[in-house]
Amino acid sequence: MSAPLLLQELERGFAALSGRQRDAAGLGAARREQLAAALADGLPGARAERWRHTSLRALERRAFSPLPASADIDAATLAAIPGPRIVFVNGVFAAALSQLDGIDGVVAMPLSSALETGTARDVDFLARRFEAADETFARLNAAFALDGLLLQVGAGVQVAEPLALVMLGAAGDAEHAVHLRHCIQLGDGARLTLCEYQLAATPQAHLVNSLMHLHLRSGARLDHVRVQAEDAGATVLARSDVVLGSAADYRRIDLEIGANLSRHELNVALQGKAARLSASGVLLADGRRHVDTRLQIDHIARDTACELTWRGLAADRGRAVFHGGIAIRAGADGTAAQLSNKNLLLSANAEIDTQPVLEIHADEVQASHGATVGQLDEAALFYLRSRGVPEQAARTLLTLAFCRVVLDGIGNESLRERTDALLSARLLQVAA
Repeated sequence: MSAPLLLQELERGFAALSGRQRDAAGLGAARREQLAAALADGLPGARAERWRHTSLRALERRAFSPLPASADIDAATLAAIPGPRIVFVNGVFAAALSQLDGIDGVVAMPLSSALETGTARDVDFLARRFEAADETFARLNAAFALDGLLLQVGAGVQVAEPLALVMLGAAGDAEHAVHLRHCIQLGDGARLTLCEYQLAATPQAHLVNSLMHLHLRSGARLDHVRVQAEDAGATVLARSDVVLGSAADYRRIDLEIGANLSRHELNVALQGKAARLSASGVLLADGRRHVDTRLQIDHIARDTACELTWRGLAADRGRAVFHGGIAIRAGADGTAAQLSNKNLLLSANAEIDTQPVLEIHADEVQASHGATVGQLDEAALFYLRSRGVPEQAARTLLTLAFCRVVLDGIGNESLRERTDALLSARLLQVAA
């Protein structure tokens, strides 16, 4: 059986990359190996357990250019996102839009610069191998990624201002496959707030395939807000691999409100004693959008804790998929793990699939999980309407209140207000 058109075109595109791009930092062999593995195993299908709710049949018939595509963007597009920030347009570092000065104790640079001038050690994470047959997009990222954010926060450094990582999609001469690879490291006792944005500068239908490595050393804290609000024609495939050291504290909030097809995998390994994870999110699938979020939380050390709170919304003929997996390994005694996934069906033809999974191989743990799928409270809706609130406005108010438990977890007030405004605007579109 011949390979899907998507993979055929990417294979041809790999040959079109310059030798300098493919072989920078001695990564040529690793890139070729991962591309070969992706071509050999193909795209994950219905038999792949981790992909069984997300069909790639439409995507596999599309062709994307793998070559970087620059685009001119008006700086006013980023007026609502103050510096410091690092910006990528269609996967290419945009120096004119970025503001990286004045962050003491922080080393931040685009991956493209490190590949040109750095040592192999600076980018050794790019040589990571992905062994599972269904890790096709991670393998493609390993083969094609030429840019992204490299960030190191020194031990004990407390960064006061949030740092924004902005990925903009813009129309170009073709539909492009954009591969971004990020690596973020926090030293002992460091603290940072990271705002990650995946936005549309103009209408486009690119494929965005991003992979982020996050490593928090002992006592470090990272507050991470991710907003995915890509164009309705785009495809967004994102993966976050997180390692937490002893007493590290990782607090994350995801807002998935864009793209035609989006999937995010969040893999967190709590490797150090007393590591803490708080991960929350809102998924919105309206129109014919498909939104898939998959969590895999691995408690390895003792006395670790995770609290997962996710809200799903599906309207029109949209479909939201959520998998919340928690594994507590042998020896991870004293673990506390909690998962809550509540969902609202906002129309008769919408669909929500939710799967909480809890595996316990240790003693003396506290663990619980729960998932619900329902509709708006008719009594609350009647109350608002009886007070003169129009029906659509009442539905929007109740839906926003349903998501408030997630948004209230954003500690930075200005960031919380911006995120709230984005979600409110999208819910008004759904109600219209």
